[in-house]
Amino acid sequence: MLFDLAIIAFTFAGAYIIRFNFKIDFDVIVALKQLPFVVLAALISFLLVGSHKGVVRFTGFKDVVNIIVGTNILATILIISTFISRKFNFESIFNISGSIIYIHLLLNILFLIGFKLFIKSLYNNLMQDFNQQKKVLVFGAGNSGMIAYDAIRNDPKNSHEVIGFIDDNEGKIGKKINLLNVYSLDKITLDFIQKNEIEEVIISIQNIEAARLLQITGVLFSLSLKVKIVPPIKSWIDGDLSVGQIKDVNIEDLLGREPITIINPTLIDEYENKIIFITGAAGSIGSEIARKITQYNYKKLVLIDSAESALYDLQQEFIQKGIRNFVSVIADVRDETRMEQLFNGYKPKIVFHAAAYKHVPLMENNPYEAVCVNIVGTKNVASLAVKHSVHKFVLISTDKAVNPTNVMGATKRIAELYANCLQGKGQTKFITTRFGNVLGSNGSVIPLFKKQIDTGGPLTVTHEDITRYFMTIPEACQLVLEAAAMGNGGEIFVFDMGESVKIYDLAKNMIILSGLRYPEDIDIKITGLRPGEKIFEELLADGENTKPTYHEKIMIAKSKRLNIKEIETKINNLCTINSKVRNLEVVSLIKDIIPEYISNNSKFEVLDTTKK
Repeated sequence: MLFDLAIIAFTFAGAYIIRFNFKIDFDVIVALKQLPFVVLAALISFLLVGSHKGVVRFTGFKDVVNIIVGTNILATILIISTFISRKFNFESIFNISGSIIYIHLLLNILFLIGFKLFIKSLYNNLMQDFNQQKKVLVFGAGNSGMIAYDAIRNDPKNSHEVIGFIDDNEGKIGKKINLLNVYSLDKITLDFIQKNEIEEVIISIQNIEAARLLQITGVLFSLSLKVKIVPPIKSWIDGDLSVGQIKDVNIEDLLGREPITIINPTLIDEYENKIIFITGAAGSIGSEIARKITQYNYKKLVLIDSAESALYDLQQEFIQKGIRNFVSVIADVRDETRMEQLFNGYKPKIVFHAAAYKHVPLMENNPYEAVCVNIVGTKNVASLAVKHSVHKFVLISTDKAVNPTNVMGATKRIAELYANCLQGKGQTKFITTRFGNVLGSNGSVIPLFKKQIDTGGPLTVTHEDITRYFMTIPEACQLVLEAAAMGNGGEIFVFDMGESVKIYDLAKNMIILSGLRYPEDIDIKITGLRPGEKIFEELLADGENTKPTYHEKIMIAKSKRLNIKEIETKINNLCTINSKVRNLEVVSLIKDIIPEYISNNSKFEVLDTTKK
């Protein structure tokens, strides 16, 4: 305020000098007497608009508007006082020439705004001298790009120097923004980067298509640039972007599709005061379902798993978070008697069945174990759900159950069929969720690649053309919760996962995201397809099509008609086998139930030849 008032006094003297052509042809004594009144009027004006409260180093457009309003209030006060003084012949200290008032107004706007911007620039330059500057480009010369630029410039611990913008819009390319050039992506070459010592690019485009993001990052990664991204506006704190919110591009950003988000208030009622079972609760999917369930007002959450250490870790996590009304139970879904005890003891209303063996190569060598867990375990839990009048049973399935080429996928498909057989036999509504690979889940490709990078590589990919559909763990589990609320029984929920991702490209991106170069630092090795592995995954089986739901990304697979009695009989027979039965015989029984199961790159292909 003192600085602002000092400027007001200085510009008032300047207004007199300008008005009289830079000559002292005016009554200096009168001007000096008018000065205290002008300063007092300025004090009142600035207090009214609160311009003195602005932090100078963060001066922005609204602060400039505030200054203009304040100086106009001051000019208005002086004009009114002059009018009253002349009308009632008051002292000359209240009678100021109109031309001086207007010159004073213009000088005030110029000097007050200029002073604040000068201090802001001086502060930023001084801070830049103390911090080691990293030269960056901002991708996006629109509103979001300018917000990112301002956030970087206004950050007191700024370690970035923006030296230009990149944009796709031809109308902006070659122009200047804040005296910084706007370049096309084609202009960003290795020579350009080395010449300008650029280290990083910040992508600041709201609602950018994932495919375009993948294309942009691919170009920038190939130039050994670090890439960061500005998050969506809805995640900005109080609507303002800070430098700390600008994050590294990660694998989730490069899925080739928009993340699926679901907001459904009916979920609150769905889980209100319910006793909920989660089998396989210690696994990647089961534990995330459990975390999401804890956001609701359930009556009791029963976490069931046979993996002692992993279940203990989840239990300790919940205790640390202060989560109540849950119990951790060591139990095996293959043990029907033990599961019966749990159903009798807790009387659940909703069951999420996530317990399963899921690793394709392991199950290809151990089909009996796959049958015991994926089929017998599902049969035990699903049958008990009907017996104990569970309201909803939600089966966690996989896209590998579609036209299966391996034992794991085939056993999960039989689990789907058994759930379908039980639909309508009691009060229980059976719902299946079928989705692709989950990023970061136990045993998935992302943790494998991370371990291989940590050990110096190479990254192993089974086939150069192999593709997979991906989703994040939170997406997968949100779909499961939504399916439980939406389902009326008998549905298989699938959703639009966008384009499948090429695993070879995913491996290259992970190498570069780790700050390494491909293939100089870490190479990729093609190992050949594993037994039972497909090159391309599917989400729908032959004879299935979809019908829409309220959410554009979620669909219901309409399955072909089944001979329920025949399938149920075959499944029951399969569940009676023992460990003495040879692997070939076990798989033969599975293929008898699932005629579309054609083995691929597997020793069980001989059964398909026999069938033909």
